[in-house]
Amino acid sequence: MNKKEAKERIGKLKNLINYHRYLYHVLDREEISQSALDSLKKELFDLEQNYPEFITPDSPTQRIGGKPLDKFEKAQHPLKPMLSFNDAFSEKDMEDWRDRISKLLSPKERSEIDFYCELKIDGLAIELIYENEIFKVGSTRGNGIIGEDATQNLKTIDAIPLKLREVEDVTKDLEAEKLSECAATRKRHGASSLVVRGEVFIGKKEFERVNKEQGRKGLTFFSNPRNMAAGSVRQLDPKITASRHLDSFAYDLITDFGQKTHEEKHKIIKILGFKTNPHNKYCKDLKEVFEFHRYCQKIREKLNYEIDGIVVIVNNNKIFEKLGVVGKAPRGAIAFKFPLKEATTIVKDINVQVGRTGAITPVAILKPVQIGGVTISRATLHNEDEIKRLGLKIGDTVVAGRAGDVIPDIVKVLPELRTGEEKEFHLPKRCPACGTKLVKQEGEVVWRCPNRKCFAKLRRYFYHFVSKGAFNIVGLGHKIIDRLIDANLISDPADLFKLEVGDILSLERFAEKSAKNLIKAVQSKKQITLSRFIYALGIRNVGEETAKDLSENFQTLEKLKTTALEELQKIEDIGPVVAKSIFDWLSLKRNLEFLKKMEKDGIEIIMEKKIKYKPLKGKIFVLTGTLKTITREEAKEKIRSLGGEVSESVSKKTDFVVVGKEPGSKFEKAKKLGVKTISEKGFLEMIK
Repeated sequence: MNKKEAKERIGKLKNLINYHRYLYHVLDREEISQSALDSLKKELFDLEQNYPEFITPDSPTQRIGGKPLDKFEKAQHPLKPMLSFNDAFSEKDMEDWRDRISKLLSPKERSEIDFYCELKIDGLAIELIYENEIFKVGSTRGNGIIGEDATQNLKTIDAIPLKLREVEDVTKDLEAEKLSECAATRKRHGASSLVVRGEVFIGKKEFERVNKEQGRKGLTFFSNPRNMAAGSVRQLDPKITASRHLDSFAYDLITDFGQKTHEEKHKIIKILGFKTNPHNKYCKDLKEVFEFHRYCQKIREKLNYEIDGIVVIVNNNKIFEKLGVVGKAPRGAIAFKFPLKEATTIVKDINVQVGRTGAITPVAILKPVQIGGVTISRATLHNEDEIKRLGLKIGDTVVAGRAGDVIPDIVKVLPELRTGEEKEFHLPKRCPACGTKLVKQEGEVVWRCPNRKCFAKLRRYFYHFVSKGAFNIVGLGHKIIDRLIDANLISDPADLFKLEVGDILSLERFAEKSAKNLIKAVQSKKQITLSRFIYALGIRNVGEETAKDLSENFQTLEKLKTTALEELQKIEDIGPVVAKSIFDWLSLKRNLEFLKKMEKDGIEIIMEKKIKYKPLKGKIFVLTGTLKTITREEAKEKIRSLGGEVSESVSKKTDFVVVGKEPGSKFEKAKKLGVKTISEKGFLEMIK
């Protein structure tokens, strides 16, 4: 193939790949398989490698072609600011909004008010600028006037076209939609600048996959899909963004094509080649808006992305523009939110907890309040930066929120309700437990107590050591551990296995029978699998999944102890940070002495049974209620050993919900979603 032939072939491949991208992402159709499309992309890539002079910015191969950035440059929104929306939470709020804007309009304009409704995606707002049909600049909202240039990262998202559809195709489709004036404008200004806005988001399944990956690597979990999408767009390395498989919907055309309504904008941007949300809907009045809002609440769980309401926009563009802007929000649009599990309360105090790794976590002590049917008196504040971000003071009235079964958060501070008696919170400079000066490592937001003998850290370490995922010593709760430590009967977890009945009897309120039962429970756990043992050690960044990976790779503790850092870094799903944590822990003399002490006290690490037959592979289970013949941990281990996965929440992707005695809300949700439920007896038959 000569240069001329290569150039021609490259051009045809690009057009064909772009055509199939448009079919798949915009029209939701597929004429060839994804494998065939991948083959076309591979041919294009190989040709461009041989003839790099023909590589252009709009080539499909350039989606992940950007080099890592040193920093994000600023990008100005050229035509108009990117605004946010005011919120409404009830039909009454919506009626008040309609009445407010009606007062600013003539009688004729009032009679012409209709609406266009969009699903309010829980994602990140973006602006896309095209020059000569080619994607030129993509940016975040920023302050509404200037955002961050995220072009290289946005190029990795398949739903965002690198090149717009051909002008001839666009004008033909616009005319078919009876948008002749817009078609003429497009034909006349085909090569000029075009600005579109939209939302970047991450699907629920992809959110779970990435978080699972984070867990395996011992990294911090993303709290919600929006944070993950925003964090992914703000990665300096586009390859990381690409690995997250982000998605996007376009929702606004800023360039003037002569469009008269917001609904027409959606038709135009879809024809241009952008992916739009198929659920968006025209509503002639508020009655239809309310019906659409109720419909969206019903389908919310079935969607593969998070929504928190709908956006209601005055459909007539002239009326919308006349209504103008108040603050940073357009008067002609409003976010009609879904009800949230939130309530207002007062922060009575802020306490500080010391974790097993020495992490200092501030906790808000709340005036007790009911949220989602549960009385809440505490809420996590995560770290010092979070308190600063919220602008929180002791005594403030706040909005506390609770999603599902997670620990409540402070969503917002209400400074308007301050009395002047509120007090600033200052994180202590020294550990509240042992008095050691706190430290914060470079790149971290968490302050830590570096004192390895800190008794608060020690207590938390003990709690972790005996927890279900580790040694699982039933009956040895936090209060008993506290009493054993206070009585100087234990100084590290190895001491637990040297305890005798007489030691326990020395504690108040312990009878001989209960003392014997506790010693029996401890001694029964002297045999433990390698993965549980590794997890019990409390090595920083090493969770249960990472412990299992280490166990499978090394088989014995001795092999793990003598492994070089480079070998640890080669293990799949274990990154450099986790590998260094493991290596550093095993390099400390005191830790090696602790391992010897455990061995001396009779702790035997046993091999985990390898089951080649994996009948539950790919199946996801959720457990609810009390199981009679098997503990939850045993059930989970059995599921995992047979290739299945265990989840803590029910969703459409759940295959089975195992129902024990007195099941909770998970059982109800399973019935609502149509997820198959099985009894304990049925489950036991399944895992035989």
